[in-house]
Amino acid sequence: MDRRSFIKKAGLAGAGAGAAALATPAIAQGNQTWRMVTTWPKNFPGLGVGAQRLADRITAATDGRLTIQVYSAGELVPPLQSLDAVIDGSAEMSHGAAYYWQNKSQGLSFFTGVPYGMTSRELTAWVRYMGGQEVWDEIYDQFGVQGFLSGDTGTQAGGWFREELTGLDSIQGLRFRTPGLGGQVWEKLGASVTNMAAGEIFQALQSGTLDAAEFVGPYNDLALGFYQVAKNYYFPSFVEPGLATELVVSKSKYQELPSDLQAIIRDVCQAEYDAVAADFAANDPRALDTLVNEHGVNVLEFPEEIEQAGAEAAKEILEGLLDSDDPLTKKTAESFQSALAIVRQKTEGTDALFIRARERYFEL
Repeated sequence: MDRRSFIKKAGLAGAGAGAAALATPAIAQGNQTWRMVTTWPKNFPGLGVGAQRLADRITAATDGRLTIQVYSAGELVPPLQSLDAVIDGSAEMSHGAAYYWQNKSQGLSFFTGVPYGMTSRELTAWVRYMGGQEVWDEIYDQFGVQGFLSGDTGTQAGGWFREELTGLDSIQGLRFRTPGLGGQVWEKLGASVTNMAAGEIFQALQSGTLDAAEFVGPYNDLALGFYQVAKNYYFPSFVEPGLATELVVSKSKYQELPSDLQAIIRDVCQAEYDAVAADFAANDPRALDTLVNEHGVNVLEFPEEIEQAGAEAAKEILEGLLDSDDPLTKKTAESFQSALAIVRQKTEGTDALFIRARERYFEL
């Protein structure tokens, strides 16, 4: 996909289109049309495509009783105002990442990714079966919305850097795009951290506003064109070990739906969580091959000094959240910590051992 084709579409729509989009949702003969605003550029691999597919599946499964109309980043509201659009009633749904809204509650970051925290499979175990959804609901109840896991990128790439990292000294003053609790870790390591939407990152790298940036991984990063301005690509991310996206729905409007439509939204989100995971598993390796063999990208691992310092910073941040003055943030951190202690036993005691054995002994 040509990077310019979807970056261009990520810009703000004209006033006329915006005014039309803000019209009251259509309700005719019991059918409804809901607006979904997203943080992703139009036709964006994995994430934007996943949001559109989720909308299409809801529309098809309800036989048009609930039609979802998707507005990509900037078409109705700026990408990082998507949640606010649902809260204020400008849209019925938003598709993004919960850690984008950590200014509303630090607890929300736990439902996207935690530095040195859960893998994506561990995260969905916590949310679905170990009390995570219930505490997430408590946080979002404050804003009149309901959140569902809607996509899974797996463990992400660590980011693109203009200069090779030799140790902690390389990070001091580094202007780095990275969000959430991971951004707080990088700040503790000495970076100057900012967050920005996908469609804004390339220009900031190109202009020199940023020295480094991470977004997701090869599948997305190839499309965004980061390789054109930075060649050092670090793996893996230690701050985003299993990123999840979310669908947020107006809670009052969701509860007004018949029970079967509520179930369709919930179940389609769960199906899409798995579909997006498969999409990234299939296409990240192909994209990385292209980046290396066609664009001369250098694939590197973070120096051990940085990984160790990152782990210490992550532990310090989590301990602070466990002592948070905000009861729901504290409750979320406690729930996460308790669940991680359980789910990591299988990941480290079974899955990791198998991966190590396969790597050593099995080739086709």
